[in-house]
Amino acid sequence: MRRTEYDAGQAAKRLKVPAAAFRWARHTGLIPAPDVSSSRWSRAAVEALGADAIRAAMPTPPIGGGAAADRIAEALGTPNVIGEKASVTAFVVRRFVDRGLLVDLSANADGTLHHPAQVDQVCRREDLAELVAADTPLGCEQAAARLRVRRADWDHMVRLGWVRSPQSIEVRFGTSRAGAVDVALYTTASVDAIVPAHPEVDWEQLRAVEKGRRSPLASLRPEPAPA
Repeated sequence: MRRTEYDAGQAAKRLKVPAAAFRWARHTGLIPAPDVSSSRWSRAAVEALGADAIRAAMPTPPIGGGAAADRIAEALGTPNVIGEKASVTAFVVRRFVDRGLLVDLSANADGTLHHPAQVDQVCRREDLAELVAADTPLGCEQAAARLRVRRADWDHMVRLGWVRSPQSIEVRFGTSRAGAVDVALYTTASVDAIVPAHPEVDWEQLRAVEKGRRSPLASLRPEPAPA
């Protein structure tokens, strides 16, 4: 039975082009919007597409988030070195996707794929260092230390919805996954935005609270979600 409509993966297979190249062509407008539904094209629409043009739009294979991070680090003059703490991580690359600076061409939630030329374009930005600094990940302890508050106070800020984690990572204790826990990460920019966003808090008083004492934030309640 002949297929009458195609999703992106099926259309790429029909045209014999890489799925990532198809997604890139869709992003650039080389491929028109789906004509059957929000994500499916008719057989006629797929057959009208130019496979050669799609391949030409992405002449080299996509690179993963880790490789993109390496290119960005190199552009900043702080190359990632194997065995040492990376100056730029895939976490930052994901935040660049959130900002709309990079397109994720992967259908896999566990990783990202990117057009090498677009990554190189980002690497040439004059504000690259500022962007990377803003999107650098902080763990809970690091975030609390940056704000000069106790971890307990930080936990209340998270409870109150003053900051949200865009991504968490799995950290294993030992070799067994039974001992693995998810650790929330926060961007440096979102942590720095907390203080100016909440002038009602006496930050100096909060920072002076001694260990073991009840947090002044404990009595606050999250604002109700908008209807």
